[in-house]
Amino acid sequence: MRFDQASRFAVAPMMDCTDRHCRWMLRTLSVRALLYTEMVTANAVLFGDRARLLGFDPAESPVVLQLGGADPAAMAEAAAIGAAWGYDAINLNIGCPSDRVQSGRFGACLMKEPELVARLVDAVAQRVAVPVSVKCRLGVDEQEGYGPLRDFVATVAGAGCRHFVVHARKAWLNGLSPKQNREVPPLDYALVHRLKADFPDLSIVLNGGIADVAAGIRAAAGLDGMMLGRAVYQQPMLMADVDPLVFATPAPADDPAIVAARMADYAEGWLAQGGRLAAVTRHMLGLFYGQPRARLWRRRLTVDGARADAGPDVIRRALDAVAGAAAAA
Repeated sequence: MRFDQASRFAVAPMMDCTDRHCRWMLRTLSVRALLYTEMVTANAVLFGDRARLLGFDPAESPVVLQLGGADPAAMAEAAAIGAAWGYDAINLNIGCPSDRVQSGRFGACLMKEPELVARLVDAVAQRVAVPVSVKCRLGVDEQEGYGPLRDFVATVAGAGCRHFVVHARKAWLNGLSPKQNREVPPLDYALVHRLKADFPDLSIVLNGGIADVAAGIRAAAGLDGMMLGRAVYQQPMLMADVDPLVFATPAPADDPAIVAARMADYAEGWLAQGGRLAAVTRHMLGLFYGQPRARLWRRRLTVDGARADAGPDVIRRALDAVAGAAAAA
């Protein structure tokens, strides 16, 4: 995998969102996009259920494993395990502002400790052959202006990190929830562009507040890529624009009905492994976003898909109902 090429468009790591089922669906809409896991803590990888935490379908690739932690040895070991599971790259979470993450001394609070982040990068890079990247904010709390961001990147790059994803907002670690930290601190794309000007040899990817692929192309002009998060999760069909607009190749699917049909087939395999349908369908609610049939689609999946015995036919019946409603309109 050419990490720099794949990074031209990425889907952000999102807790409770970008699990293996979500990623499989997004891959049906883009062959080229770089996908990220949810953040997984190093200790969870070391001591938890690895099949549940790390298992994925090779069809999802290229996929980046995002790790959270503050202990270089633990992070290095977790990264080595992730690479052995087949992940295409390792990303360090230096951007999450939640209280739970702060209590573990990782996430955005580590922007105050660039030397520690540099040690984390160095430890991980020594254990894996795949690319290592960092996802960070513009700064945290009392940090103001461009200086702290510049100094953070310079220090971490000095440890060998060549790839940075920058969420173009500062994080407030006290007083704002994670949701508010995605909305309240103002965006400042100019600082990210200034970073690229000062570090032209680094890969700098823009994240934060990008509404769709076309907007991302405009906002990230001159940078090395863009990363979309909530917009894609809420409106999965935005992904159909990725391959044509970013990579000048055809989209593998551009009709939500096609995606839904493929997900029904995928769900059959998941249920055969003992999984539940709701684990799959919860990521599909936005497939018909903005269409008159969207509410009917969501209701069918939410109500029928929640049953313990629900099977793939729930998806197919919901699709038939949507098609029938459209024909009758």
